[in-house]
Amino acid sequence: MRIHSADGVFGGVRVTSFEGRFRKWFTRIAILVVVFLLGLSATRHNGRPRFASAFGTRSLFDCSNSPYAASADFAKYVMKLRDEAFLKVAPIRQIRRLPWKDNIVTTVFWIGEKADVNNPMPNDRSSWDLNWTVNYGGFDTPEIANRSNYIPVAFIPRQNPFYVALPYNDVTYGQFKPEAPLVIPWFKEAYRGDGQSVCKDHWIAIRKGNRTCYAQWEDCGPFRTDHFQYVFGNERPKPNANYAAGLDVSPAVRDYLGLQPIDVTDWQFVTVLDVPPGPWRRYGDNNPFVRAREQVEVRLKKYQKGPTE
Repeated sequence: MRIHSADGVFGGVRVTSFEGRFRKWFTRIAILVVVFLLGLSATRHNGRPRFASAFGTRSLFDCSNSPYAASADFAKYVMKLRDEAFLKVAPIRQIRRLPWKDNIVTTVFWIGEKADVNNPMPNDRSSWDLNWTVNYGGFDTPEIANRSNYIPVAFIPRQNPFYVALPYNDVTYGQFKPEAPLVIPWFKEAYRGDGQSVCKDHWIAIRKGNRTCYAQWEDCGPFRTDHFQYVFGNERPKPNANYAAGLDVSPAVRDYLGLQPIDVTDWQFVTVLDVPPGPWRRYGDNNPFVRAREQVEVRLKKYQKGPTE
């Protein structure tokens, strides 16, 4: 753990839908699949599609027992799976969009970091995960020589390596703080039960110059866990030992944005539907993009096997 009024902050309302980035992305993939499969279907060998002949088995796309034997039907099936998967991890909902926080002093922290004068609490655990290091998969070394493609070379993280800490915790002693339902814009939509944080895993965008990175909120800090007037309102971060730092970012975020140990960035809350393709979508059991991909892969494997006898 790294330890005014908000009137007008919630003035804008935006409705997100799958007509945005996800639909465009998957639609393009589906079109490419259709074109590829039509080409394969048109070229036959010994009366069978060349794809099936080449592999000596029933083609996934030429399954007479399947309701999706035609390539166009298969493309529709993939898009259906896409929609179902993302509806489960990111249901369409109305949210109140908060503005960018500009010129925020930003520091770097990492899972497994030991306590020191500028980090009074060790980071082997987080505000929401008592076994953070174990659940992540190990020590998230900040040493550039021991990292590659935004992750440690020693292991593949089991959680998203793009993570941040903000100085607010919505839960204390197993209960929501009184102000939490009032100040957190997505509280009602994300509520899963009393004492289960609605802040953990939420996405934010971090901007430095002309580059923008996306990460999930996984801990509270730097230094404090009660400053909702800054996190959700108009106040600036409070003074602290790190030049009034108001945001901690992981080594992956640091590397993507090219940050110094102490730097200045802008940040903003976003929804999962606002998150574009990038390295922040690759890893993690807590990552909705990974979960959606796994759901689609399971459904496709079942489809490949065909109907059971």
